[in-house]
Amino acid sequence: MKAAVIVFPGSNCDRDMAVALKAAGAQVTMVWHKEAGLPSGLDIVAVPGGFSFGDYLRCGAIAAQSPVCKALVDHAERGGYVLGVCNGFQVLTETGLLPGALMRNAGIKFVCKSQGLRVETTASDFTARYGRGEEIALPIAHHDGNYYADAATLETLNAEDRVAFRYAGNNPNGSVEDIAGVLSANRRVLGMMPHPERAVDKAHGGIQGEPLFAGMVGALASV
Repeated sequence: MKAAVIVFPGSNCDRDMAVALKAAGAQVTMVWHKEAGLPSGLDIVAVPGGFSFGDYLRCGAIAAQSPVCKALVDHAERGGYVLGVCNGFQVLTETGLLPGALMRNAGIKFVCKSQGLRVETTASDFTARYGRGEEIALPIAHHDGNYYADAATLETLNAEDRVAFRYAGNNPNGSVEDIAGVLSANRRVLGMMPHPERAVDKAHGGIQGEPLFAGMVGALASV
């Protein structure tokens, strides 16, 4: 299974993402944002967390205009898998691959802690190895993680079972309906604010992100 991790100026979770993918069995290539294309034969492209372009203008807005993002959109539109985490989620909304927007946290403060999540659907390769309704904990670290979508979009997301994760226990950023992660219509693009790539090693405090990578890589490897 072949994966690529896109690197922008200001990315700081790109290596964590690569390590998590490799640990799950993927062959990983790092791709600089100025590249006009992606390597051939890719199964999944990961857009990592960080502060691309210093979060100027809007988080993810400048990164979404990078040359490689046209190839990213083309990959997704061909049915390829895409995972965007934290700043990567912001980039995916800016490219239009996922609906909604990520706004400033309701408390106007950067939040960095372990956060409870509830798995809302197992009907995706990203979440298939969790149990529906299962509560897990993953790290969060963001200033602009307040997910917003209009009423019609929320109705669609809920009706189509496309909310992947919701915050459990408390809502750290004011996200509408406690949404922490959403899926595309074909369920092959996932954007989420919490960091599963930071929870794949017991030495780092937990491995509850491991099933996400194992499920995704395992499903693709069996195709």
